[in-house]
Amino acid sequence: MSELKQKILAKIDRPTLSALSTITEEGKPWVRYCTPMADENLTIWMATFLNSRKVAQIRKNPEVHLTTGVTDMETAESYLQIQGRAEILTDEKSKKAVWNPHLENIFSGPDDPNYCVCKITPYRIEYQGMGMVPPEVWEV
Repeated sequence: MSELKQKILAKIDRPTLSALSTITEEGKPWVRYCTPMADENLTIWMATFLNSRKVAQIRKNPEVHLTTGVTDMETAESYLQIQGRAEILTDEKSKKAVWNPHLENIFSGPDDPNYCVCKITPYRIEYQGMGMVPPEVWEV
């Protein structure tokens, strides 16, 4: 595994408060908080509500942007800017794979009809160190 990929994974290998941007039906950007995490292939996964605006927006336009990697501004050393394509999954395998105990306060369980999974396949990730210009770039 490359050094850059290791640095990227270290930023998002567990649920991390992040900002996800989608495109509204009117073609405008819309940003909201989410808590995604990535697997070893840099595929990003998160739970969401099937009836949410986010899901409707992704179904209309799968292009998304995610900013993540800072948990404390006083100790922040770097962050990620991620461009990718999202898809909404409702199959049992995906829902069970993403399920974790933190979701019990939000959904009734992995079979909750309003629980679904958002999968983001990145095609560009910028690893930006504080003060570092330009960023290190991972691309497909």
